[in-house]
Order: sequence, then structure tokens, then C-alpha cells
Amino acid sequence: MSGIVSGRAQSSRRRVLSLLLAAVLTVPVAGAVHAQSLDKLIDRLEKLERENRELRKEIEAIKAAQNRKPPSPPAAAAGPARAYGKSPAGFVRTDSQFGYEILDPTNAINRKERLVLHRKRDGILAPGGLYLQGAITPIANHQSSNRADKFGYLMRHPTAKNQVGKTVSEAAIHSVQLGATATLGDWIAGHAQALFDPEQSFGAGTNTSIDRNQLQMRQAWVLFGDFDRSPFYASLGKMAVPFGLTDTVNPFTASTVWHAFGGLANGVKAGYSQQGLNLTLMGIQGGVQFRAANTPVKGTAVPGLLNNLAVDASYELRLDRVGTLLLGGSYQRGSAYCQDYPVQHFEPCHDNNPAFGIYGRLITGPFTFKAELARTTDVWPGTFNPDMPQFAASKVTAFDLGAKYRLERGGGPLDLSVEFSRFTAGPGGAPWEKQDQIVLGVAWFVEPSVKLFAEVVRTAGYAPLNFISGGSIMAMDPDGTRKVDNTRTHSDRSARSSILLVGANVAF
Repeated sequence: MSGIVSGRAQSSRRRVLSLLLAAVLTVPVAGAVHAQSLDKLIDRLEKLERENRELRKEIEAIKAAQNRKPPSPPAAAAGPARAYGKSPAGFVRTDSQFGYEILDPTNAINRKERLVLHRKRDGILAPGGLYLQGAITPIANHQSSNRADKFGYLMRHPTAKNQVGKTVSEAAIHSVQLGATATLGDWIAGHAQALFDPEQSFGAGTNTSIDRNQLQMRQAWVLFGDFDRSPFYASLGKMAVPFGLTDTVNPFTASTVWHAFGGLANGVKAGYSQQGLNLTLMGIQGGVQFRAANTPVKGTAVPGLLNNLAVDASYELRLDRVGTLLLGGSYQRGSAYCQDYPVQHFEPCHDNNPAFGIYGRLITGPFTFKAELARTTDVWPGTFNPDMPQFAASKVTAFDLGAKYRLERGGGPLDLSVEFSRFTAGPGGAPWEKQDQIVLGVAWFVEPSVKLFAEVVRTAGYAPLNFISGGSIMAMDPDGTRKVDNTRTHSDRSARSSILLVGANVAF
């Protein structure tokens, strides 16, 4: 039916065209009248019409093909990580906020493995990436003491080789950190951190000597775990010992509890973390470790046996309309306080001296409150000097109390803090009885990874661990012979130091 209608329409069009052409060709033209075939003209017009239709079809086909072309991939969504490299997702990356967190020496000091697992679960650390970090901490300070060459401030080694007289000042690099965290798939990660710290290095000489200006591998471990699949995890390598909280509310100065019990050792760690409950067990290499761990190996300090351990358990309660409350406790089989008289760093012990710790932290609104206590279970043999028998050997105790208030402001958060901490190593009246530290601090976070800070610090007592109860003070015999006077010690419970300090912690 449609074919019949189409044929009739075509026949009518041809008749109309014939009539129009006939009318035109009847007009006389000068010189001659040229008659042309009506059929040829009609055929030419129809040919032009067919070509026009074909051109339109081609144009429509081109438009349709363009509409079917897949859209260009959208630009990567803005996020905390900036990707570089040749791989599609960017293998080498940086995340300034994670860089600050993983290198921060004031918070989560012995919980960095859990931090990595949480950031992986949060999507901050993507699988198959290498995240680079770095942090620089310059400081300037002025210190005064009522005793020549005796400054109790522990953020630099208190020795007369670096602090002479009763007034000292400095503007220097306190530390530089370089780190890398690799997320090798869903359940394996690795982390390494190099540290440059001439002010707290155990190297010999002044702060500018080559031995103290070395780059060391502070931590390096491989982590196994995926919090999306299991609450269990494990790590192997050189890492912080899970003993106590050892964090501080201060912007820079470490708590005395960390100075006394914050451990760093080779070992293997296993943990469990779910619904606020955290359990951690670490097998620690024996002998003298890098910090705060010492268990004798066949009467030596040689780390030839995995015979030390630490265990920590904590629970974080979420209090409705109040905040969070963290409570925890720790035990370590071999602390650093087991050496005989005279005490020297990294010397062997005859027996191990265990330690325990308890801690708590309350975060409510803009306020943070914390408290911690750590103590050895036995006396420290080296705190008894046989030439001063009136002072009995003592257990070692450290505690702190701290509070912080965060003021949210347009230019970045501002933290105001105060913390008191004490180290006790002798009986009442002993020159090495105790050392107190109180810190008033202010920190301004210009950026999440840039902190400017100032502190006023007051210390009471001077009790450095090396030769704490004597054994190094030289005297002169009447015949001119030099010898050690064991009735004297460089510890001084009456020493007082005041410190005014400013600095910055800049991380990426």
C-alpha cells in the first residue's frame, strides 16, 4: 500500500515539473529557440535530489559515530595524596597529613603499625603505592641553670661537652626525619624511617662532631594485616616497644615517662584491634637494645637470644555526649634498669628487672587529659654506691600528668598545654633521687602538617643515667695521682634549669 502511495506522489511531481519547464521553454530566446528534452531535465533534477539524500545520510552517520565515542576519563578526584610517576595510578606518592602522623614523635609513639592499618582501611593509603615522608624540626632556645654545666633538659644530652657554664643558647636543627611506607597489596606493608638527631645522638663529642651527625635507621619493619578482613596483625623488624602510652600533650618536649621507659628494639610483634580493644605482644631481642630494653644473654649484653618481651592491653570507651576514655596497662620482662654500679649505657646485667605501667587519657570536646605511671618491680642495683651506703638501692619510677585545650580558629587550630612529669631513681635525700619537669606549651597548626610552637620549661634535679650514682668524678691524691672519687656523683637534686624555646615541625 505504501509503495502505491509513493508511486502516485512521484508521478504527480513529474507532471508538475513538466508543466513548469514547458512554460519556461515557450519563451523565445534571441538567435534561436533551443528545445530540450523534458525527460532529461527531470532525470537530472532527480539525480541531484538523490545525491542530496546520500550526503544527508553520510552527515547523520558521522554525527551518530561521534555520539557513540566513549567520553574522556574524568580527572582524578582531589584527595590527600598527590601522585607522581609513570604508572596509571601513580606509584610514588606523598600525603602531607599522613607524613606528619607517621613521623610525629609526640603521639602514637608505639602505635605506628596500627596507624598504617587504620589509614589503609580509611582509603588514605591505597594498595600498590610508595608513600614518601619527611619532617624537619629546627629550634632556638635559651637555657639557664643554678649549677654550672648541669642542665636537666632532656631534649638534648645533658653533658658538659655541649652545655658549659650557667647560661647557654642555641639555634640549631634538632632533628630531620625521612620515611617511606609501601602498601604492597591488601595485607602487606613496609615502613622505614631514617633519623638525623645530633642533639640526642649517643655519638661522642660535641653537637657538631662527625660521630654525632650521622643518619641512622630509626625504625624499619614489615607489617602483615588488613583491618577490612581481620582484627589481627603482625610486624617484624626494628620498632617501638609496646610499653605504656609514652605520648605527651607538649608540642615538642617528650614526657619523662618516655625518656625513662620508651623502648626501641628489634623483635616481632603480634596484635589484635577491634571495637576499642587493643592487645599487643612483642618478642624483644635480648641483650642491650637501642632504648629501654635489657635482658642478659648468658651473662652478656650480646643480643643473641630472643628472650625479652612486652605486652600491652588497652580499651577505649566512647562516652555519649562526653568523648572517649582510653585505659591501659603494660608489662615488660626486661627494662633498662638492671645494671650494677657504676652505671654505664649498654653494659650487661646479671639479671633482668621487669617493669609495669598503667595509663589513661580522656578526650572531651576541646580538652585532652592524660596520666601515666611506670615502675620497675625490683630495685636498680646500680643506684647503690658502696662508698655512700646511706643511700639504699631504689626502684625506678616515672609518671606524668598533662592537659591540653584546642582552640579552633580561622588561621588554624591553636593548642595550649601543660604537663608535669617526674623521674625517681633514688631514696629521699640522695643526689640522684629525682628529676622533675614542667612544661607550658603553645602550638599553632598553620597547616595540618606544619606546627609552630613555643615552650617554657622548668626542671628540678639533675640525674643523668650514665654514672647516675657516681663512679666518674675524678679527684687528685696528695701524691698527684688522679683517681675516681666514689664518694661523689655528678647528680644533683638541687639543680634547677629554666628553658625558653621556640621552633617548628614541618612535615610532608
